[in-house]
Amino acid sequence: MNQQLVFRDILVTQLPESSLLHFLKQKTMSKKLTLLSTALLIATAMLAQKQDTSTHSLDEVVVTANKVAQKQSSTGKVVTVITKEQIEKSAGKTLAQLLNEQAGLVVTGALQPIGSVQTVNMRGAASGRTLILIDGIPVSDPSDINNNFDLNQVSITEIESVEICKGAQSTLYGSDAIGGVVNIITVKNDVKKPLNVKATLAAGNEATYKGNVQLYGKSGKFSYSAGYAKLKTDGFSAAYDSSGKGKFDKDGFDGNTANAIVTLKATTELNLKAFTRYSDYTAGFDGGSFNDAAYTNKNKNLYAGGGFEFKKDIISLTGNYQYGTLNRKADYGYGTNEYKSNSHFAELYANTKLGSGFSLLQGADYRYASMNNQYKSATYNSSMTDTALSQSSLYASLVYNSKKLNIELGGRLNVNARYGSNNTYTFNPSFTIDKHYRLFGSIATGFKAPSLYQLYYFGGTFYPVGNRNLSPEKSINYELGIQQQYKRFSNRLVFFYREITDGIDYNNNVNQYFNYAAQTVRGLEYEVSVQPIEHLTVTANYTYLSASQNTENRVNNKDTVYNYSLRIPKSSLNVNIGYQITDNFLVSFNGKYQGSRYDAGGYDASYNSLPDVTLNSYFIVGAYAQYVVNKNFKIFADGKNITNQKFFDINGYNSIPTLINGGVSFNW
Repeated sequence: MNQQLVFRDILVTQLPESSLLHFLKQKTMSKKLTLLSTALLIATAMLAQKQDTSTHSLDEVVVTANKVAQKQSSTGKVVTVITKEQIEKSAGKTLAQLLNEQAGLVVTGALQPIGSVQTVNMRGAASGRTLILIDGIPVSDPSDINNNFDLNQVSITEIESVEICKGAQSTLYGSDAIGGVVNIITVKNDVKKPLNVKATLAAGNEATYKGNVQLYGKSGKFSYSAGYAKLKTDGFSAAYDSSGKGKFDKDGFDGNTANAIVTLKATTELNLKAFTRYSDYTAGFDGGSFNDAAYTNKNKNLYAGGGFEFKKDIISLTGNYQYGTLNRKADYGYGTNEYKSNSHFAELYANTKLGSGFSLLQGADYRYASMNNQYKSATYNSSMTDTALSQSSLYASLVYNSKKLNIELGGRLNVNARYGSNNTYTFNPSFTIDKHYRLFGSIATGFKAPSLYQLYYFGGTFYPVGNRNLSPEKSINYELGIQQQYKRFSNRLVFFYREITDGIDYNNNVNQYFNYAAQTVRGLEYEVSVQPIEHLTVTANYTYLSASQNTENRVNNKDTVYNYSLRIPKSSLNVNIGYQITDNFLVSFNGKYQGSRYDAGGYDASYNSLPDVTLNSYFIVGAYAQYVVNKNFKIFADGKNITNQKFFDINGYNSIPTLINGGVSFNW
């Protein structure tokens, strides 16, 4: 197996994809977009007239928008919340699959074998441009090409809720938040008993077995939560057998996750916490597109840290520290490739209520990361010794809240040990028209700092070479939206426009990273929830993206403009229909439509790049059912792609066949 091919196959999937002002100026931008948005608004108005005008509280409390707990209606940021109830009805899914059903998100790898590389693409932003948080703290892999966090490390059973904050969020959250942030929340609230137990056991086809147990409680000043989850499956072949001979082996997964959180209410004003998370898994993978192989990837990860929160009168002060270490090792049979990384994150921020509706958030954070790499084989060895990088930031955000008007104005100064300083800003207003309608918008900038891999990696003359002169990738994001809410009907329509400049790209001609790529994305997101009758609920979301990127031609290494982004469709639709047959019995069906899109064409027999290929559109259907025996015991079943539709999300790789699993859940 040619190592250059392996690197290039990885790199071509992560090419950076490079502002609503320009969108609004373009009178003829897209007739389809105009017609669609008009139709959606007309449908909204017609259906709203039929609804009971009494209000119903669907206003979730969120923390990701401004780092403090607030109602969604008090911020103009676009936040989608995956609730605890939704997660409990997703026991048969992975975190990546759940995220893949949300408006504006495409998780590449979510519908491949479990253990596949999974990258979150928000609003068309490429790999590594969506920041992942766990309980508000950034997580990543410093040894990854794009600094991505591996979603395989999180079990869906440990999650309480997920907050997805879209658009550039670098002012509050720093590097990588160009597309937005995903905050995975594991902290349990409203715990009253000293001992609570939750457990799930499930099994399915492809020899799939999963189970988890959680213990949590509160006694006096102490609260705690601890959990363990296991997932094992034989899976299916990652690579697609185009010969039709069916001889490709299955690529399985065997993983474990464990976590614990302890909190102490030391005084009426001071809360202390300590936490740890561990995961390990072994996953099979193949030699590339259409190429079978019996390779394995072993991954171990540990996070540990602590923090405090002090609240008194008009001031709240929060501090957090986290240490992370990761080891991943790919075994090709003929050689091994091992990466090790360490990270430190520390932050301190204060929120002060100034009066008359004003509040001021001020904070600072520090990030440090190091990595090394060892490749060993009988014919070739290479190594990357310990390499480190740090960055520090100061940020502030002034927020004004009134009954009708909400405004946020903020800025960040980031100082990187390699390239120096850069800054971002955000302006985010919203206006409540009446109890049913509100308008919101934003202008915000974001950035992505070069990763350690892109700066320092040296694989030899014919392999990837880092560039120590890389500058940060920059973006500007515009949004305008309207949200409407009635008792049985709510929806949100958002237009957005983003430009990325100084994009970090890979030059296949000289085998080196450089700042060149640019991307423009314009589009809309529509989310709707309707309850036409008492026991029937329908939720849906639609995303339209029009993207163009200026980067290297993937065939002849010349500059070119692509009027699309790899693996990102122009149109995608997700629908979920749930019916509560009885108080105890629920059934639901979900459908996913993915429009046609482009992917890299791969290589010929001489390892020459082939032109990009078109992946056909598809529609797949899933189903879920649960029966609540009593308040402590539940039976559930889940089916994915129940019509066994054959489709491809990645050129040359299989997507899920029909997968059925069922199990029991215990809660005491």
